[in-house]
Order: sequence, then C-alpha cells, then structure tokens
Amino acid sequence: MTKELKFSDCTLLKLEKQFHIKLLDEHPALNDWLQGTADLSDWEKTNVLFFQKILMRHVHSWNEIELIQNFIGPVFTLVNFFTEKFNYFAERHFEGIVDEVKMWGNPDGMLASGFREPEKPFFFFQEYKRHLDPKGDPAGQCLADAMSPAYSATSDQIFDIFRILKVLKQIIIELVN
Repeated sequence: MTKELKFSDCTLLKLEKQFHIKLLDEHPALNDWLQGTADLSDWEKTNVLFFQKILMRHVHSWNEIELIQNFIGPVFTLVNFFTEKFNYFAERHFEGIVDEVKMWGNPDGMLASGFREPEKPFFFFQEYKRHLDPKGDPAGQCLADAMSPAYSATSDQIFDIFRILKVLKQIIIELVN
C-alpha cells in the first residue's frame, strides 16, 4: 500500500526523513533564476507602483483574502501566467506520487502546466495558516519556499519581485515547449 502525506501535515523533519532532503546554501538553478533578467515596460512599472501604493496603505489591516484579491492576484495578472500550456491555479486539488508516497492537498496557489486544470506543477505558493494550526510547521507546509531571502513588496524590492516572477514565467515557457 502506498503511504499518503497531506501537504498540510508536512513538516521539515518529516520531509527530510522521508525524501532524504538536504539543505543547500545555494544552488545554480536558484541563483540563475533569482539573478535572471527580464525587461519591465513603463506600463508594467506604473502598474506595479500603483498596486504597491495600495498595499502599503492597507497591508496591516487586510486579511488573507483581501491581500490575495487586491495585491497578489493583480500582480500575477500583470506577469500574465495565463496561457494555453500553463496557468496560475488557486485552491485546486492536486496530488501526485513521489518516491511511492502519495502527496495531496489544495495549495493556495501553483504555477502548473495545463489550461483548465493543473497537470504538472512548476511552483507552489502556500501561506502558513497559524490560526488553523498554531503548533504547525510553516516551513514544512510551504513545500516550495524558493525565494530564500525575504523580499518586501512595500519597498523598492517590488521590482525585484516582479522581475523574478517574469523570469519564472520564462523558465516555465522553456519547460512546456
């Protein structure tokens, strides 16, 4: 019988033991991604600044849904992850088998191949929900915490975040072609 593991039950320790994961200080693929270049048009810069201004005014009072609808969603729309071959999917059931372990859940968001339904995942987005599990492991729940240094969308780093998302889009385009 295949072992099952729900995404929300993941902890760093559980994942490290099950899949023999080792922490790396750096990795060429991650370095290439974070240092990748992508041109931002004047229109994109104007819109990013518009959404950043809204974020700065409301970030401390928004709940998760308001943050997603008023900032994260619009920024992802600006990057335009919506194609015939891959898309951004939110709260979709997803499962797969990794080393004979069935892993499943409904991640907050993912970039995956597929048009109407996610097929092959490229990147997961997961917010740790402390109010649902105050003793949980946020790092374990976030299976794809790839942006190792913290970026702040309320600072000039907003353009770095947008550039990184555009480079991620380029990487995914190469993977699906």
